Amino acid sequence: MSAFAAQLINGCLPSDIEQEDQNAFQALQNSGAIEEVDGLWKLNSLYRAGRLYIGKDGRGYVEAEFKEQKDLLIEPDHLGDAKHGDTVVAKRIIARRGRASGKVILVITKAHLFTIAYTHRDEQGNFSILDIRTGEPTHAVMEGMDLKAFKLGTVFKVDVDNDHVLEIFGHLGDARVDEKISLALYDREDKFPPECVDEALKIESEVTKEEHPDRVDLTDLDFCTIDPVTAKDFDDAIYFDLETYTLYVAIADVSHYVPYFTPIDKEAKKRGFTTYLPHKSFPMLPRELSENICSLKPQVDRLAFVARITLDKATLKPLREEFFEAIIHSKHRFNYDDVDKIIANNGQEATGKVKEILHYLLPLYTITQRLRRERLKHGFDFRSEEIKLTIDAEHLLVSTQIETGTPSHSLIEECMLLANQASAKRFQGDGDGIFRIHEAPQLSKIEMLLAELAAAGLYVEEYEDSPSLIRAIQKEAEKIGLASEVDAMIIKSLRQASYSAHNVGHFGLGFSHYSHFTSPIRRYADLILHRLIKTQLRDDTQEAEYLLRNIESLCVRVSDLERETTKAEWDFRDRKFARWAKTQIGMFFEAEVIEAGESAIAMLQGEIKGVTVNLKGDNLMLFDKIRVMITEVNIPQAVIMAEFVNKLEKDAMELA
Repeated sequence: MSAFAAQLINGCLPSDIEQEDQNAFQALQNSGAIEEVDGLWKLNSLYRAGRLYIGKDGRGYVEAEFKEQKDLLIEPDHLGDAKHGDTVVAKRIIARRGRASGKVILVITKAHLFTIAYTHRDEQGNFSILDIRTGEPTHAVMEGMDLKAFKLGTVFKVDVDNDHVLEIFGHLGDARVDEKISLALYDREDKFPPECVDEALKIESEVTKEEHPDRVDLTDLDFCTIDPVTAKDFDDAIYFDLETYTLYVAIADVSHYVPYFTPIDKEAKKRGFTTYLPHKSFPMLPRELSENICSLKPQVDRLAFVARITLDKATLKPLREEFFEAIIHSKHRFNYDDVDKIIANNGQEATGKVKEILHYLLPLYTITQRLRRERLKHGFDFRSEEIKLTIDAEHLLVSTQIETGTPSHSLIEECMLLANQASAKRFQGDGDGIFRIHEAPQLSKIEMLLAELAAAGLYVEEYEDSPSLIRAIQKEAEKIGLASEVDAMIIKSLRQASYSAHNVGHFGLGFSHYSHFTSPIRRYADLILHRLIKTQLRDDTQEAEYLLRNIESLCVRVSDLERETTKAEWDFRDRKFARWAKTQIGMFFEAEVIEAGESAIAMLQGEIKGVTVNLKGDNLMLFDKIRVMITEVNIPQAVIMAEFVNKLEKDAMELA
């Protein structure tokens, strides 16, 4: 469901409607599909808004938004111009068979405003334009130009309505085109509109204390930041008072610099998240902000929104949780490697200010380890592996490395989790806030996974509910050396975490209340939360009413944008893997089957990590150790095909 659809269902003011939705809102008003109720405009009871799904038989269904509703059937002749995946408004009618049916009266949001296509010639010499998503033929025209004149493999951005070429991206033979393809497929942006950059450049470049007399002055505290060595924007800084066991989590005060309805705010809402590719980030905020005045750089004053959490020294339970606007002065910038070395040698080589900071940082590490052990009594530690890609100047894959959590990561993570929980606990959870939720899985879903794992020799007999079953599966997986593989399968079987105005807790973390407070530079959800908490601190009921009137549509928006951002990052990764595999055709690799069945998938075992191949071959079981040969690579769809050669004994894999 789109954010606009959520507004139509829940009710909104005309002034709440985004510019791109104004025409649709007007059309719905004119047709009588929406009506004014208690000052808010919402859908008439005869109408339904939702995402359209079209089956193989040509019939469509508008998905139900409430448990008491059924999906609304749309017969083929009532679909109009709507396509699969579009968000539509449909009017309920009585179908020929007497069943309640519907007719699409308006497409609110198209699934795809454009397609990405490329020129192709098959083995018989037939020329065609193929959709890069599906590999199926599509149409494209360019005024005054025959597309056959372009080099085969030329990539175009094509308007879905009139098939006109909007932009030439480049050529599939050039790996640099992958970036444009991945960003475009998932509506990610690189450059900011000029008005955003102009606005960012007008914002102050340094903080002057005298201009902020109402803020708490924390510049004397020894705050520090801990980030990746390549980080350019610093969302968070920490300080710990050992005497009182008080943790200060200072977060970049983005909401101070980004007011509502400004060009920067509108663009940030459109992007939702920063997109991270191996060679470059595509930020939510202009770099003039994210890497400068908003970034908690060392040795300069910065505005911060601070969570101050006082812990019980015996139990480490929060005794007091406060939020306030402050000014901080970070005394040192650590990277993760620095802190890992410090923890390993207990800070023996530290001098100067670093030594002073370690006076609290090393004890804080011990405290966070206790917090983590306590957290894992209720939540889960999923050991899935993250793969980091390194690409060269030609945008070709050079190497990969597995990123694992280290002591420094754990230290910062536990601090951020405390702040995120504290922020969520300020709200009741019935539509008055923005929560990061993760619904508990159905026991039947985990039991299906268990049945699949049984084929690989993993059995669990005693369990009471889905949490106990997951823990039992993890325990057995550890015994047979398949912890990370099985954890990846468990994660796939769970529901996705998302943003919601209604709190149901976070299953994976084991928290009753959780939100995202700590990264407003790169997540719009955190910026929303900062604004909401500030309405509480200022008792600003008018601003709170505006935010909460639109909170459900905002949650829908950022949840959708998060998925699109992740898909773009994965798509780019797969394109790099495919280009590497193209150079390996005919080569043999050891591999492990990660999906069995008719369409088996195996993960290659070698120097390049994370590459999956589609297998030609049968009689393969989950987690089988096999030898494969790469036979074919489809660069446009980033698909790698391999042929099963033979099974390997376990010892052979270990010796390889």
